Amino acid sequence: MGLIELIVTVCATAHMNVCEEQHLQFAWSGSLRQCAFAAQPYIAQWVGEHPKWTAVRWRCEDPAGRNEKS
Repeated sequence: MGLIELIVTVCATAHMNVCEEQHLQFAWSGSLRQCAFAAQPYIAQWVGEHPKWTAVRWRCEDPAGRNEKS
């Protein structure tokens, strides 16, 4: 089991044109596609902790793979 990075684009609830990316890492043993489908509980937890933000899209990346490309 390795780490996966969930990248969530969130926008301010009061100003939907104000958006930013949040990077969340957690242990994962599936594929990137499976991660994207399984991400909803993690996103719901983050939004629950940050009620002024709304998640609008998300994707999963392998943080180790991204570091190799740099």
